[in-house]
Amino acid sequence: MIEAIIGEKLLRKKINFTVLIEKDEDDIYIASVPSLKGCFTQAKTIEELLPRITEAIQLYIDTDGGDFVPNEFVGIQKLQIEI
Repeated sequence: MIEAIIGEKLLRKKINFTVLIEKDEDDIYIASVPSLKGCFTQAKTIEELLPRITEAIQLYIDTDGGDFVPNEFVGIQKLQIEI
């Protein structure tokens, strides 16, 4: 949520972000936000992960000054490549 003070009123804006959640080889969940480069976190459970990625997004926005454009979610496709 982005906050701005206009006059003496605090205005809040809600923004939806796509969060990609993966699990690594050690069963650790990793969350990243594709529209915010470098915004990611990890945790042992989904329950721990969601508040952490929420905090990471808020810190990113606070640090970046809100200068970003969220991407439109289109979909996810698994792709098998022979190596």
